[in-house]
Amino acid sequence: MRLIRLFILGIIAIALIIVAIANREPLTFRLLPDELSRLVGFNWDITLPTFAILFVAAIVGVALGYLLEWVREHKHRATAVTETKARQRLEQKVKEVAPSEEQGDDVLALLDAR
Repeated sequence: MRLIRLFILGIIAIALIIVAIANREPLTFRLLPDELSRLVGFNWDITLPTFAILFVAAIVGVALGYLLEWVREHKHRATAVTETKARQRLEQKVKEVAPSEEQGDDVLALLDAR
């Protein structure tokens, strides 16, 4: 399994390197369109290679997807915690109510007495 995982990661790394080599041209990333930046009086831009912007966009997309999925699954995790606590509480009550090995079972004791 570990070998398969390393093989897949190697293929992904090679694909990313090929994409980076193919997209080295500089690209200017602007926060706001020109018309809106003149209206607001603020314009932030940065010039990076195309592959850097693509990789950052992919990382941000994966991080946002992970965050949204984590928030969506919160109710399932909360339910699991509640059910685990209830199960532990019930197991503790069963241990308190169940006869100990020293006492034995009352029904079996009656049958043995006959």
